[in-house]
Amino acid sequence: MTNLLITISLTIFIIIIIVFLATFIIIYNNLIRLKNNIDKSWANIDVLLKQRSNEIPNLVNTVKGYMSHERNTLESLTKARSILTESKSLSRKAAVDNLITDLLKTIFAVAEDYPDLKAGENFLKLQKRISGLENELADRREFYNDSVTIYNTRIQSFPDLLIARWMHLKVVDLFKANEEDKKYIKVNF
Repeated sequence: MTNLLITISLTIFIIIIIVFLATFIIIYNNLIRLKNNIDKSWANIDVLLKQRSNEIPNLVNTVKGYMSHERNTLESLTKARSILTESKSLSRKAAVDNLITDLLKTIFAVAEDYPDLKAGENFLKLQKRISGLENELADRREFYNDSVTIYNTRIQSFPDLLIARWMHLKVVDLFKANEEDKKYIKVNF
């Protein structure tokens, strides 16, 4: 009888250890997968930022002759492009990305005052290309934020938070719009 109790106790203990280890491994692997998904989604944004950055010199050269009094905007755009390509941190790239987006909006808005520029084939192609990249960036930012939200929720939920703390995982910041993009724009007809 004693041997039977010892065998049953040992079997239950082994089952508990196996369940505990299996749960640990599953949670650990899921957290790694979520973290890698954030890295992948940021890399996708980075690719589009690079593509947009490569189009900026073409845009600047195309509009340079028309917009001589908009020189500061063009210089700021060129400088922001350089900062973006040199930036290593995600938060710095996000801030510079917002600046570039604002500068591009300014250039496209000012182009309305130059009918010859607006009708130029090169300008129209560049405007279409950059606008397309901006739309893709918006989609990728949304996917990134979805990935970050899922990850942050998991590392703050029990029992995942125990393993996340053991792995030293930290909450990741969402990609946020800048204050200028949040302002109300009044449209008059």
